[in-house]
Amino acid sequence: MDVQAIKRTFGIIGTDPELDRAIGIAAQVAATDLTVLITGESGTGKDVFPKIIHQNSTRKHGQYFAVNCGAIPEGTIDSELFGHEKGSFTGAVNERKGYFEIADKGTLFLDEVGELPLSTQARLLRVLENGEFIRVGGNKVMKTDVRIVAATNVDLPVAIERGRFREDLYYRLNTIPIHIPALRERKADIPLLFRKFAADFAERNHIPAITLTPEAVKMLENYRWDGNVRQLKNVTEQISIMETDRNITTETLAKYLPNRVINNLPVLLPREDTPEGMSERDLLYRVLFDMKKDIAELRAQVNNMSSGRPMEPTYVQPNSVTQIGDTMVTRVSQNEPDEVEQEFAEFVPAEETSHYSTLSSGSTTETLSLEHHEKEMIIKALETHRGKRKDAAKALGISERTLYRKINEYGINL
Repeated sequence: MDVQAIKRTFGIIGTDPELDRAIGIAAQVAATDLTVLITGESGTGKDVFPKIIHQNSTRKHGQYFAVNCGAIPEGTIDSELFGHEKGSFTGAVNERKGYFEIADKGTLFLDEVGELPLSTQARLLRVLENGEFIRVGGNKVMKTDVRIVAATNVDLPVAIERGRFREDLYYRLNTIPIHIPALRERKADIPLLFRKFAADFAERNHIPAITLTPEAVKMLENYRWDGNVRQLKNVTEQISIMETDRNITTETLAKYLPNRVINNLPVLLPREDTPEGMSERDLLYRVLFDMKKDIAELRAQVNNMSSGRPMEPTYVQPNSVTQIGDTMVTRVSQNEPDEVEQEFAEFVPAEETSHYSTLSSGSTTETLSLEHHEKEMIIKALETHRGKRKDAAKALGISERTLYRKINEYGINL
């Protein structure tokens, strides 16, 4: 089946060459039993590609299961995937077959595979290497013939460096890599998708379809779309139901695009000495305090010159502009230091100054560490939701299993 036929069959909209290449790889590898790793941001449509592979393979008449590894608690993920024996743990009143057993001769799609705990990763590696697994609480080695397609929006090489993902498992999964481009990387497809979503929504709800002015089309194309296709569909449906004027202008569209000033300009990359986990706000304050330090050094040099003392050589950064999130930061040299210092004082809230005043010397690494911020956020979420971990995990934007792991890691007791 060629790329265009696959697009028609699976309802894929777009003409981007990288998207076509990803579809072509999926179609080409489908006839084999090789393991496939699909990467890309959340909302790009990674879940469609395992279906393309399965439907175009010799296993198309076998079982197809999609498992969201990030949505299953760590304590039950092994049982879900590999099954368990009766009495193997509290509540195991009967034996249970896992997905690897049920999907024998078929295809198993492991979504969010980067969220698997290390113990489960070891079990998965054994299945990939020789097709063997053992049920939880069992001692009998069982065999399975399953085609594995995995997907993740996690940067697995980085996760390997941090000890959160097994390197040997990564290479087993990454036999055939398929990368799905982000929506912002395929701008020409954005108006096509908008029209498709608008037409589908109008047909379902028996209302006229919305259209965009040429200026609104440009705004749509230049928006960042962090949520990718999923976010675009959500915005399209919101506008379709809320707006009575069916021709959408930039003023109307702007109301539905949060943080719409964000575009694809470069962002500030942390320096090598930047503590892990610093937020954009922390990085911004660091730049500003470095800037204030330069101004102080410049003022000292001017005072030395005025009093006739020799000027000590000091390197002052040349003028440069850096974007941090939505904010443009101008780093200055000798031009108008008093005005810059005044702007700095206005920009940084007084209550933040004491907290961040030693950023340039690196002495607040512990305060700004990932653990400090994460622990505070987790405690606040748990208190807000009265200890209900499922609700707290949803509020934090992480899986419930990840929240359980963080609670144990930080020793949080509420």
